[in-house]
Amino acid sequence: MLLECCVDCVESALEADRGGADRLELCANLLIGGTTPDINLFYRVKRQVKAKVNVLLRPRFGDFCYTDEEFAILEADVRLFAEAGADGIVIGVLNPDGTVDEPRMERLMKAAGGLPVTFHRAFDVTRDAMEALEACKRLGVATILTSGQQNSAMEGRELLKELVEKAGDVDILVGSGVNSKNLPTLLQTGAKSYHMSAKKVVESPMTYRREGVSMGLPMMSEFTLWRCDGDELARARAILDAAD
Repeated sequence: MLLECCVDCVESALEADRGGADRLELCANLLIGGTTPDINLFYRVKRQVKAKVNVLLRPRFGDFCYTDEEFAILEADVRLFAEAGADGIVIGVLNPDGTVDEPRMERLMKAAGGLPVTFHRAFDVTRDAMEALEACKRLGVATILTSGQQNSAMEGRELLKELVEKAGDVDILVGSGVNSKNLPTLLQTGAKSYHMSAKKVVESPMTYRREGVSMGLPMMSEFTLWRCDGDELARARAILDAAD
């Protein structure tokens, strides 16, 4: 049983490592679904954790149909992190019609230089899950991160079960809303790998707080931070170990 934790800072990476994560998915901006992390964040995390570190590469938030310029950046970043020592690459590119963009994925996988590739939750917005699964098989993708094409894995668990049955050599990594409370139910999908953030809200150390000035989304407080809760991750680890 594999437990992966998505993190976007060193502090969360250390908590995830303490909680028993087998692997980290390192990104930036987890609040908007994750984007490509800074290379120096990667170096600091990689030096300090025992877990493997896969890197999410996504040039912007939003959909997964990229312009030529966005794709050029994505391809360069795959090469950059592969050469920097990432344990795996997490990517996903779609065509406008909702199918997997196989030619571009092939280019990215070549740039990864043989590292294992996870096709991320772009899978969950493809037009047909089984069609996308077959495309991933043709490409030689190692892992698919998916919620079963729903907002949460709990909602998508029927499709998740079907994907596990038909995945063959592709590992179905169950993600989105996974926690220690619903993990026993999700285990019924037959999946062997689970992805979670185990997030908790941490108050900023700022004592002076100017209200009414937003640096980004106005509905989000500037004085709360998202961090991994190592204790919650440890509870999930114990459930997976007992089920193994």
